[in-house]
Amino acid sequence: MPAAAPVPAHLFARRVEVGRRIKAARKRARLSQPGLAELVGCDFKTISRIETGAVSPRLDRLFEIADALGVPVASLVPGGPPPPE
Repeated sequence: MPAAAPVPAHLFARRVEVGRRIKAARKRARLSQPGLAELVGCDFKTISRIETGAVSPRLDRLFEIADALGVPVASLVPGGPPPPE
């Protein structure tokens, strides 16, 4: 399988912002990465990779994360409102 093409900087920055918002919402919910992963139904390493911007979450996974955190999905993406306090 060929190596993945590098992610353009502007897309990587958005990916990192999504991860930052997820991490902030997770901490406000007082959840660990393993705790969120259990609620979402994935491995905690997946949550870690999303939070660091190493990978982009699928849209369905983003909805699952928002539901588990009790926040609107729009609050987890750049341009959306900040996550509720």
